[in-house]
Amino acid sequence: MIEDKDDSMDNSVVYPKPNTLFLFFKRVFDVIGACCGMVLFFLTAIILSIIYFFSKKNKGPLIFSQTRIGKDGKEFEIYKFRSMVMDAEEVLKKNKELYEEYINGGYKLDEGRDPRVTGLGSFIRKTSIDELPQFWNVLKGDMALVGPRPVVEEELAEYDQRVTDFLSVKPGLTGVWTVSGRSDVPYPERTDLELSYLNNLSLRNDFKILVKTCIVVLKKEGAH
Repeated sequence: MIEDKDDSMDNSVVYPKPNTLFLFFKRVFDVIGACCGMVLFFLTAIILSIIYFFSKKNKGPLIFSQTRIGKDGKEFEIYKFRSMVMDAEEVLKKNKELYEEYINGGYKLDEGRDPRVTGLGSFIRKTSIDELPQFWNVLKGDMALVGPRPVVEEELAEYDQRVTDFLSVKPGLTGVWTVSGRSDVPYPERTDLELSYLNNLSLRNDFKILVKTCIVVLKKEGAH
């Protein structure tokens, strides 16, 4: 007698596991790319430091850090150039209606509706300059140049039973979601885009995503 298969198994997806050789060359690729990126980071940091020093509205630290979830669920501190006011999270949570909109909008607010973002912060977000400090995260090994974007702990619920797959690779400075619309693509569509990266693990694909990222950044698509 043949037993009926569990229907839940029909919806499961088995993603290919990266081999050791690929991971080695990917890491070499990441280190070389991060070293080049750090030059751009330092030059930008000098310019922003001068602007922040003379600006009353941007008083405070140049670098903002936030706890994100990395490979295998390991927490790490992600770095960005600060684009928000001090105590930004408290400012948002004080407005319950806006905070609910933030959660329902995939942890994003429409452009111009986020009270946390400063005028200069809006500019560095649109140009993706705020992401440059993450080259240090890549150099440290917390992140890769390409991979699913790192999320805060609350966002893991969006991946449901696929969260283990999502956390099976290092998060990336850029990835499929980034070149497919970024903030314009909310959950749950975002989960499918991020996980699609696992189906095509190769340096060639990483390079293609990096090239697409440069085009997206220049066009300022999906950044706010």
